[in-house]
Amino acid sequence: MLRLLTTLGRGFKEKIGWKRLGIAASVLIIAFAITSLVHTLKGVDTGIILTALTNIAPHRIALAALCVVGAFCTLTFYDFFALRTIGKIHVPYRIAALSSFTSYTIGHNIGATVFTGGAIRFRIYSDYGLSAIDVAKICFLSGLTFWLGNLFVLGFGMAWHPAAASAMDLLPPAMNRLIALGCLAGIGAYFVWLLTGEKRRELGQNGWKVVLPSAKLTLLQILIGVVDLGFCALAMYLLMPTEPHIDFVSLAVVFILATLLGFASHAPGSIGVFDAAMLVALPEFSKEQLLATLVVFRILYFLIPFGISISIMGMRELWLNVVQPWQERKRLSQACTASATVRQPIESRRVRQLKR
Repeated sequence: MLRLLTTLGRGFKEKIGWKRLGIAASVLIIAFAITSLVHTLKGVDTGIILTALTNIAPHRIALAALCVVGAFCTLTFYDFFALRTIGKIHVPYRIAALSSFTSYTIGHNIGATVFTGGAIRFRIYSDYGLSAIDVAKICFLSGLTFWLGNLFVLGFGMAWHPAAASAMDLLPPAMNRLIALGCLAGIGAYFVWLLTGEKRRELGQNGWKVVLPSAKLTLLQILIGVVDLGFCALAMYLLMPTEPHIDFVSLAVVFILATLLGFASHAPGSIGVFDAAMLVALPEFSKEQLLATLVVFRILYFLIPFGISISIMGMRELWLNVVQPWQERKRLSQACTASATVRQPIESRRVRQLKR
């Protein structure tokens, strides 16, 4: 039996591989989401959507915008925590914040976040002497922060309101609660594993080795992820229609599941996937009202931060590749001119002395 499993595993790696399997899964998620979205949007009145947009109270939009700002402020600590964990304490917080914000917003909106976000991080951190391996460690630890936060909030939320996820995963509430308890148990087991010794916390070998945070620091790591997700879910909750009523925990469960599906699809901005999941999981709301909520949320959480990130990176590249070289050339030119001006009187005096 063991020999058969080994042969099957070797054949899987040679013929298919995890990369192809991941691409196929992403394509299937996107195709299913688009199909569901098209089916859900049949008969939707665009006029009612526009009316629903105007019905969202301005103060709720303002509060949601503040929550989005809070989410992105918390997001900056993903990279800052990772940098301190791998010992790169010379990189200041402002650079970690710049890298975290731009890599997430640009990478998530363009798609293939692992590659695009990693490329942006390397472009920023390479100026501070970090290698590609260092950037890979930062991406790994930032991803770990994200997943620990998601598992904790999802486990807690589904254990409290298991029926909230049933509309999306089509599982009975008892099964969802069992999955939630499994998530929480997994986090507990991870903590026990961290407490068994520092050597256990070392992952990788040779040049690629990362030491996982201690159990005490992992609590901080989970807190960062939880606060980030809490701000995001609260922003969505503030934009939701007031009728019918939905409690915050139920919405948070639906929101996180939709977000995870969007990440798994690698679609640019989770477009179609996130929206379809929200529409399917919340059938009690009017489609037009829910679409209006999703439009405002996309503007606040996706479009505006994406525009800001593109502007910041564009200005940074302009400064590094155009303005700074021009200033350096100007400084050298002025130095040469000043040197020539100093030499000219000296040469003149020498000529006069020779004539005498």
